[in-house]
Amino acid sequence: MAELYGVLEAGKVGIFESPTGTGKSLSLICGALSWLRDFEEKKKQEEAHLLADERNGHDKQQQPSSCSTEASDCQGSTGELDWITEFVQKKEERDMVDRLKEEQIRRKKREDRLEKIRHNVQLKYASKRKRLEDDETERLLQLSKEILSTELGSDVLEQLDHGEEELILAEYESDEEKKVTSGLDEDDDDDLEEEHVTKIYYCSRTHSQLAQFVHEVQKSPFGEEIRLVSLGSRQNLCVNEEVRRLGAVQLINDRCMEMQKNKHGKKSEGEDSEGKKRRVSRAVCPFYSYEQMQFLRDEVLVKVKDIEQLVTLGKETKACPYYGSRYAIPAAQLVVLPYQMLLHESTRCASGIKLKDQVVIIDEAHNLIDTITCIHSAEVSGSQLCCAHSQLLQYMERYRKRLKAKNLMYIKQILYLLERFVSILGGNINQNPNTQSISQAGTELKSINDFLFQSQIDNINLFKVQRYCEKSLISRKIFGFVERYGATSVVKTNKENQKMTGLQNFLHTLQEPDKEAAVQCPPVEAEDGQPKMASPLMQIEGFLSALTNANQDGRVILNRQGTIAQSSLKFLLLNPAVHFAKVLKECRAVIIAGGTMQPVSDFREQLLSCVVGADRVVEFSCGHVIPPENILPIILCSGPSNQQLEFTYQKRDLPQMMDELGRILSNLCNVVPGGVVCFFPSYEYEKQVYAHWERMGLLTRLATKKKIFQEPKRANQVEQVLAEYTKCIKRCSQLGGQMTGALLFSVVGGKMSEGINFSDDLGRCVVMVGMPYPNIKSPELQEKMAYLDKTMPRTAGQAPSRRLIENLCMKAVNQSIGRAIRHQKDFASILLLDHRYARPSIFNKLPQWIKERTEIKPAFGLAFAVLKKFHQEKRSEAS
Repeated sequence: MAELYGVLEAGKVGIFESPTGTGKSLSLICGALSWLRDFEEKKKQEEAHLLADERNGHDKQQQPSSCSTEASDCQGSTGELDWITEFVQKKEERDMVDRLKEEQIRRKKREDRLEKIRHNVQLKYASKRKRLEDDETERLLQLSKEILSTELGSDVLEQLDHGEEELILAEYESDEEKKVTSGLDEDDDDDLEEEHVTKIYYCSRTHSQLAQFVHEVQKSPFGEEIRLVSLGSRQNLCVNEEVRRLGAVQLINDRCMEMQKNKHGKKSEGEDSEGKKRRVSRAVCPFYSYEQMQFLRDEVLVKVKDIEQLVTLGKETKACPYYGSRYAIPAAQLVVLPYQMLLHESTRCASGIKLKDQVVIIDEAHNLIDTITCIHSAEVSGSQLCCAHSQLLQYMERYRKRLKAKNLMYIKQILYLLERFVSILGGNINQNPNTQSISQAGTELKSINDFLFQSQIDNINLFKVQRYCEKSLISRKIFGFVERYGATSVVKTNKENQKMTGLQNFLHTLQEPDKEAAVQCPPVEAEDGQPKMASPLMQIEGFLSALTNANQDGRVILNRQGTIAQSSLKFLLLNPAVHFAKVLKECRAVIIAGGTMQPVSDFREQLLSCVVGADRVVEFSCGHVIPPENILPIILCSGPSNQQLEFTYQKRDLPQMMDELGRILSNLCNVVPGGVVCFFPSYEYEKQVYAHWERMGLLTRLATKKKIFQEPKRANQVEQVLAEYTKCIKRCSQLGGQMTGALLFSVVGGKMSEGINFSDDLGRCVVMVGMPYPNIKSPELQEKMAYLDKTMPRTAGQAPSRRLIENLCMKAVNQSIGRAIRHQKDFASILLLDHRYARPSIFNKLPQWIKERTEIKPAFGLAFAVLKKFHQEKRSEAS
């Protein structure tokens, strides 16, 4: 906490490592919020001092001074310049004082408002009474609609002539609702324009991790006084059941944006082509209410709430938590959000996040580089390109006469881009992608400029096209178009009917299951059970945006496989620092924290070195809270039959190597109680070893001591496997007998190597089989290695590409072995099965708390004796 406080005070960049179970979250909370409290106190004192000086200066101005008389007698250009400089300085001081006064007024207004909500119960009851009245009004409205529907019949409503539309009442809008029409430009909108509040943005990977952090804040000494706002996606925060039923994130975002736009830019009347008035009815969100969101904003600031509590509050107040939480950001002191929301600039701006002179803490940051790379990379399949082209073409054909010239120009440019993308893959945009075969399959990498030239699109300004897509919401319009006509058989004219039928047929072929095709236009279940197609144009917009990166910062990968539908174009970001640089430059201080941050050289080289000087980066790593005798890490160099353990690609498939691994596990299961988790370098190798042991009868011998479980490939099956694994270990612990627990085969980088808690009996021993080096033949990895060798210097005679390979390997190892020790009284043994772990360049990349206790055992007999003694002693202590 002291080190964190110092980094924030000095405005530096800190890389903090604190193992799981050591109180990392609470340390971050207390250290950061203590600094924030002290910083705000100092800021108030400075403001008071400045205002006092201003009052004193104003009093002095009432009396003429000799200095002013002398200044007026100054002659020449020097005196004039001094006078101008003095005038500018005084004006700046007056402006600053005026701003401070305004901020004080706003701050006082906000504090009074929140204090009233805290202590005045009548306000809450008044709000609740108003909500009950609104509910009753809505119920009566619905009843009126049902009565009308029963009396007139649905057929009559459908048969109304076009001219009769003018007779139907437009949707009623109360005065309160009309406030939203002008956005937030009301008398109260200065409530949203708060004074400059210094904030701490706390980011983590998942919503569950953020919820856990919020609960820690609630229990901390700052829980009652801190103004905390939890941000999340629409999928997590939306309370409109009609929108939530859409399921897919893209559809929820699209519908929400459309309903919000209807609320703001709602028109009750429009002009048709003949100049006559016509009614326009558009769906609006009942939860997007200005008054209710003001109330929700204040409730969020009064008391710390997590995402679930925010959603519950939104349902009670009938206010949108997604927008309500964003309105609370200006006054917040601590903003909690997923780090994808902070790291993507467009999302950051759309969420109202301003990082200037603020503090950012990124927790669980061990995969920060991969996350930035993933967020700013993009991939589109051939089927998506063809699907988007067909949808956009049909849209243009239908509304050509209504579209403005500039719209038509950009639509034609996008159509041309899609056509060229399919062409460079070797296909024809006008044919079904599922039936177009690729003559020469394979993978090809190109620089951005080469890709643009060879696609013949270098004459198109992609910045303007991308901006048009973003501002015009064209992908949302296309989705609405497909939603309206994709499943409708009745259209007005025969010519239009042919066009829509063509679109329906094309969409239908894309939705048909094809074993050989990898169609990525995902069907989404509608309310009636019929699948509806989300437009792939949004995915393509991401690819166009990626192509605007600098030529040296990325590569385009052309992946030609089987058919056009299976083929794809992928943008690979090579330089994540270019996107993280904006965060580093704007923020006062940045903290990168995690339980396992080793090796940290990746962060320095790939994220910080080109933006931040070495003197501004601070590294801090603390040891574990467990006693040294509670952990036994062993590097095992050979097995029971003296076979050297080297699980390289060349040797790991040998039968004698798999047999030796089986003998090691068999011995372990005889002495280790509870659960043993064994990590393999890949799913393929785990499957190969399992099949070999099954043939040799070794699985049967292992099953007499431990029930065997395998990590599933499907994410939705992980919880079930873990539940059965846990249940088996508890049952064996209670009943005793020959079976002492369970053996779980997992995969490094899989579903169970990160974020899973194998505490106590669930993980008494973690076994790491070999070294999980990445696939060196991967085109993406080869390009990344070449890029680093070109841009980074050698260190200690080692090439940057070699450091990258070792760092990727050891980062995965460190994450996996960190699953075992989860709290202060926990204990476990860790076995690293490969003699290469003893090499200094590899050994030094282990976490400090493991490295300082690791024993290197060249022979299995010595290792087994130490292991047996360790578990016997721990068992006797527990009993």
